[in-house]
Amino acid sequence: MKFTIFVAICVFALSGMAVAQNKSVYTSTKTSACRTIKQSSEGAGYYVGECPGTGGFKAQVLEDDIRQSINIITPAKKKFELDFWGFYSGFSSVGEKIEWRVKGTVPVALISRFNVADAEDSTKNTSYLIVSKISKTMSCVTDIVEPGAGQNDTARRLADAASGKPCKSKE
Repeated sequence: MKFTIFVAICVFALSGMAVAQNKSVYTSTKTSACRTIKQSSEGAGYYVGECPGTGGFKAQVLEDDIRQSINIITPAKKKFELDFWGFYSGFSSVGEKIEWRVKGTVPVALISRFNVADAEDSTKNTSYLIVSKISKTMSCVTDIVEPGAGQNDTARRLADAASGKPCKSKE
């Protein structure tokens, strides 16, 4: 019995250490840091830019009708749409910096700031953190962290556990 408890404690401690080994790598989503793929200034305009990532992955920033989202591009050029605009209908923008959570050099999650304009007053924004799991075979949003104290720490904790979570459904 004591041995079983000892083994359980060791497994728990080691799994906690594995998660704690994740590190952050930051890359830019500014237009000046990204390669423009498509762009139009007609109407509300649209933009597609390929931005640097880490571990062979890239982020593709999309803008259409004053709403933004991110796609993940794998080293094998496979594209996964995170579809941020499917969660909120208001005008929106991604932050100028994204945080890749990496294990060694391999990305396992992405944290992106997502600013959504108030429907009544577009000068007022709510700033969420969107957490997405990342892999070579699939990527999707797993969590949306509301504004508040500890928002960044909460997002990192959720990102480090994202690989075992289901994709978030649109509300």
